[in-house]
Amino acid sequence: MQALFDLQGKVAIVTGGSRGIGAMIAQGFVAAGAKTYITARKKAELEATAEELSKQGECIAISSDLSTMEGIEQFVADIQARESQVDILVNNAGATWGQGIDEFTEQGWDRVMDLNTKSIFFLSQKLLPLLRQGASAEDRSRIINIASINGLTNPNMDNYSYSASKAAVIHLTRHMAARLIKDDILVNGIAPGFFPSKMTAFILDHDEQAAAASVPAGRIGTPEDAAGTAIYLSSRASAFVNGHTIVLDGGQVANAH
Repeated sequence: MQALFDLQGKVAIVTGGSRGIGAMIAQGFVAAGAKTYITARKKAELEATAEELSKQGECIAISSDLSTMEGIEQFVADIQARESQVDILVNNAGATWGQGIDEFTEQGWDRVMDLNTKSIFFLSQKLLPLLRQGASAEDRSRIINIASINGLTNPNMDNYSYSASKAAVIHLTRHMAARLIKDDILVNGIAPGFFPSKMTAFILDHDEQAAAASVPAGRIGTPEDAAGTAIYLSSRASAFVNGHTIVLDGGQVANAH
């Protein structure tokens, strides 16, 4: 049974890995035996996370700005200098923007779309040679795109570019999966609901109990929830799963009106 979820000897990358769901997934990967690279813009925070996770295994910090093509290319060059293959890529880096519909700016639209959607495609594209390198029909490489339940249901907030970007991620996941399985790469997604993160801090700081009560499961997501789902999608256990986005939300989407 343990072999179904074994990540020993795998090389993984988690973008946006310094905090929130990215750090939760990275921690799970490290504990499961994967050599894990994490990347984010803020170097000090990123390195602190890597130092903490390295107590359980191997975690390496490489700071980057994946919102630009230059940043993507530099990050890929840094990985290529260190690794001959990559087994798992988790596209988690993301941003949000809140503004009323009458005032919503192009800056707020482009900033979110560039990081949440565009960077997923181009980072995956630039890493394809490394992802193909160790992939086989018996042991396929994995790409996991982090979407959101906001891409499935109306968030009822003024975060128009965020919800649009996450809906795009879900469809992009299907499209990439159909193409890349030919290269022995499986592509799936995770659509998280309420997890503690910078994006949800303003809600949790205001009333965490009310936030938990809004989830049918009666609580918000935990590191074990995020890590367990990502480990499943990265391991032998999910070898017959391709093009799907797992909704990880304690029942919110199922309960949506």
